[in-house]
Amino acid sequence: MSSNTPRLALLHTSPSLTPLFTDLCRVHLPEASIFHMVDESLIQETIRAGFLSKLTIRRVAALVDSAVEAGADAVLVTCSSIGVAVELAAQRHDVPVLRVDDAMAIQAVSQAKIIGVLATLRTTLEPTTDLIRRKALAAHREVKLVECLCEDAFPAVMAGDTETHDRLLRKSLMEDLCGVDTIVLSQASMARVVASLPPGALQADVLSSPELGVLSVRKALKL
Repeated sequence: MSSNTPRLALLHTSPSLTPLFTDLCRVHLPEASIFHMVDESLIQETIRAGFLSKLTIRRVAALVDSAVEAGADAVLVTCSSIGVAVELAAQRHDVPVLRVDDAMAIQAVSQAKIIGVLATLRTTLEPTTDLIRRKALAAHREVKLVECLCEDAFPAVMAGDTETHDRLLRKSLMEDLCGVDTIVLSQASMARVVASLPPGALQADVLSSPELGVLSVRKALKL
């Protein structure tokens, strides 16, 4: 490996995301060397508490510190629920430390006035909507947010019932978010549900964070 090869650390709260981001990096960051760090307890604790605790914020910062100490030239954190902790951790380092949904929020605000936000967890919905509002304020854009919390879908997928999870999300996409300009998917796992819909089923543009997040790393590293 060349000493000039940029190193990207990908921090996850679910091991299921490592193949997705590995594939995206192969496509969009072929010049970079990547490594994954996974700590499921961060999201488990956030869900249990119902909010992002100070302890979890400190633990996210410590994980980012560890990634930088391991030689990362950039860090991408792929969990939206801990996004605020990522922003705080970024202030401690000179290398780019990015939350995966930042680029998605910027694009949503730039292209839509009515934005639907779909989530299966309140701990993901709230930080996503907060981020979009802050990006709209910074861009001097007026947007209306339509929040859609599909609460029954999360326990279904955790129980291994992906069929029920996907059916509930399809219903929300088709019915609850009808009439919005753009739909923002708060969780990376939702993208495959959108892909399963027949062509033309959704009139709104749909944004998902993984690919946009990886592209934001490319921009930050000036590749």
